[in-house]
Amino acid sequence: MELRTDGLLLRPWRMDDAPELAAACDDPEIARWIPGIPSPYTEEDAREFLELTLGHWDAGEAYNFVILDAESGAILGSVGMRAQRMRVGHFGYWVARDARGRGIATKALTALCRWAVDELGVQRLELVTDPMNTASQRVAEKVGFQREGVLRSSLEYPDGRRRDSLMFSLLPEELGRA
Repeated sequence: MELRTDGLLLRPWRMDDAPELAAACDDPEIARWIPGIPSPYTEEDAREFLELTLGHWDAGEAYNFVILDAESGAILGSVGMRAQRMRVGHFGYWVARDARGRGIATKALTALCRWAVDELGVQRLELVTDPMNTASQRVAEKVGFQREGVLRSSLEYPDGRRRDSLMFSLLPEELGRA
């Protein structure tokens, strides 16, 4: 299973990606914005994530893709969707430090949203961001997601603190209109 778009290759994560995953996620900016990401991020953390990810994929519960440079094969980030009830997909993404600011998350998220609608029949696409994460909000809006509102105290971070989040949604007929 692979998705290709504008110089990017999206494929399922593999166990042999653990060292590169650990290196990319050992970035305080990723841990700052994504609840549950440990900091520092070790290869053991990467292996645990990959085992969980592969199990969810096999069960049809979640689809996590590594974002690769189609030419060099370098890991640029990750994009994923968790399948929810009533044909709703919940999306998330991160981009490695050296790859930020190049539109990678926007391209990858658009490709995954199209796949989710076309192949899985997803009828509502959702994502949440931290209210302070303006870069993630810009990505969502470029793909066509619309801000719906604030989810109070909905994010819990490893240190126990709770934060609000912003809910964004996209309907299949809106995909590609942004």
